[in-house]
Amino acid sequence: MKLVPNALLDELTARAAVSPRRRAHHNIHPLPEDLVQRFIVVAARDSYFRPHRHLARAELALLLRGAVDVLTFDEDATLTARYAVGAGTPVLAYETPPAAWHTLIVQSESAAFLEIKEGPYDPATASQFAEWAPSEGDAAVPRFQDWLRRAQVGESAPGTAQRAAKGRSP
Repeated sequence: MKLVPNALLDELTARAAVSPRRRAHHNIHPLPEDLVQRFIVVAARDSYFRPHRHLARAELALLLRGAVDVLTFDEDATLTARYAVGAGTPVLAYETPPAAWHTLIVQSESAAFLEIKEGPYDPATASQFAEWAPSEGDAAVPRFQDWLRRAQVGESAPGTAQRAAKGRSP
């Protein structure tokens, strides 16, 4: 029997506060080879989840504490939806279908969620990151996160119109 104590969320919150990525994970599954990946993630408000997709797998997340906005995008980096999930909302979980571009914005001081997805875990194929979004650690991340916080459905990620124009033939 595995028990997950409430105190684990406090411990992960403290670890996230001092982590360079501003988040912490706790695996419930014992091995990366497990067919069902189960883990708890705690993220601080300023943690950056680079927009990404999982080509062959869905992921389910159940909010345990705090609130997030889940944003989805189309192939052209246009925001297609924004979903409020967690404390203070009527929604407690979300499932992202395979190949859906998405990201999270933590709306509370921190947020904790249980994530479940199909394994085995392979870091080479687990996520495909959006080329139109800055990489973790890039100087452009804070500005991009500000845009994510206020972006409305139908708006395109900053710089995508210019990149698309450069790629067009004269």
